[in-house]
Amino acid sequence: KAAADPSDENKKLNKSQQLKQVFKEYGAVGVSFHVGISLVSLGIFYLAVSSGVDMTAVLFKLGFSESSLQSKMAAGTSTFVLAYAIHKLFAPVRISITIVSVPFIVRYCRKIGFFKPPAPNP
Repeated sequence: KAAADPSDENKKLNKSQQLKQVFKEYGAVGVSFHVGISLVSLGIFYLAVSSGVDMTAVLFKLGFSESSLQSKMAAGTSTFVLAYAIHKLFAPVRISITIVSVPFIVRYCRKIGFFKPPAPNP
C-alpha cells in the first residue's frame, strides 16, 4: 500500500492541528525539537530586548499590525514579559519550522541507523 502524501492532508489542517499530528507521528523527536526551538527563540528575543533593540519598530517593519503590537507590548513591562510576548507573536514561524523539519530529521536519523525504521502497518 502506498503511503498517503502528508502534504495533501496538512493543507486541510491549521498549524496547531498539524503540530499535534507531527507530535503524534514522530513522538519525542517532534516534541524535543519544538521545545528546543522555542527555548532558543525565547533566548534570542530576551537577548534582543535586554540589549535595547527597539522591537516595536522591528516588528512593525515585519508587517505586524500596530494594534497587535500595542496589546502585547504595554509600556513598563519587564524585559522577560516583553521578550515572551514577542516570542508568542512568532509562534506560527516556530510551528512551521517544526512541521517542516521534524520529518527530515527523523528520515535522516533512520537512514544513518540512529533510529529504527518505522514498524510496518498490519
